Order: sequence, then C-alpha cells, then structure tokens
Amino acid sequence: MIETLKSAILSGIAVGIAGFGFLATRDIVGSILFAFALLTVVNYKLKLYTGTAGFIKRNELPHLLLVLFGNLIGCFLMALLARCSPMELQASAENLLQGRLNIGPIKGGLLAIGCGFIMTTAVTFARKGNNLPLLIGVPLFITCGFPHCAADAFFYLTAPLDFWMENLGSILLFYVNIVVGNFIGCNLYRWVMGKNPE
Repeated sequence: MIETLKSAILSGIAVGIAGFGFLATRDIVGSILFAFALLTVVNYKLKLYTGTAGFIKRNELPHLLLVLFGNLIGCFLMALLARCSPMELQASAENLLQGRLNIGPIKGGLLAIGCGFIMTTAVTFARKGNNLPLLIGVPLFITCGFPHCAADAFFYLTAPLDFWMENLGSILLFYVNIVVGNFIGCNLYRWVMGKNPE
C-alpha cells in the first residue's frame, strides 16, 4: 500500500512537471512536451490513474482510488511549486479551467471518455516497447480538449485561490465527472471486445 502511494505521488509529480510546460506555452509544443509525464510513468512503472484503470480487476477499486489519491498529492506538490514560478502559470491555469467549467460537468465527463481510451491504448502499446502511440496520444487528447483527471488536478490546484472560492461546487462536480469519464474510456476496449488489452 505504501509503495503504491509513493509510486502514485511520483506519477502526480511527473504530470505536474509536464503541466508546467503546457501552461507556459498553451500550444501544440506544450501538448507534445506533456508526453514527458506518460513516458516517465511508463518507463519508471509508476502508478497513474489513467494508466491503471483499464487493467484493474473488479476487486481492485480501492487500489485505484489510492492511486488517484497519490496522484492528487503529487499534483498538489507541483502546484505549490508553480506558485514560485515567475511565469504566468496561475492565470494560464485559470483561463484553461474556466473554459472547462463553461462546457459543464456532463459534457466534460463525456469528453473525458476520449482521454481514457487514448491513455489505455498508449499504455498497452508502451508495455510492448512501442512508445509511438504514447507520443501521439498525449498531444492528441490535449488538442481535442479531452480532460485528464491528473492533469486537470494540477491545473485546478495551480489556479488562484479566489477562482477556487468562486467555483468550488462547479469544480468538484466537474472533477468527479471527468474521473468517471476517464474510467469509462480506460475500460472501453475490454467492455466492448470482452477481453483485456493485449
């Protein structure tokens, strides 16, 4: 349990570092740089919610929630560091998240399904030594605006405190929906095909 939590925290830190790059650019370059997070997770064999959800067994849901909790801790640590940066990361995060909230929690959850599907596909291929779907998939889900529960956690935690205070209910509802949407997308292949990704 402790090893899982430590692994998940490191995974969240990797996502936060990648989030720095994206918030600093908010363009295709930042989307490509974000692939650093998943490359780190896969090659260090760290625990990331969307890299785990498509492969767990039915009795492992508590394990998955622990992974998400660890991811959130790692993202929180990096969000604290983001507040030390001279770059306008907080304003960039607020602008991104205001756009997220404007589409509403239902649409956000549905869009998150696309991210989950891409992530499980990318991890499946990366486990076989093929990182190309990972390098393409991460910029793809970002460009498409598909929310990712760890990346969005970093963005939310980086946003200014007054943004949180004004939108707390909307943020929590939106976040729960994207966690569920990511989970559905991560499991789409095995639910439709009736077998685990190979």
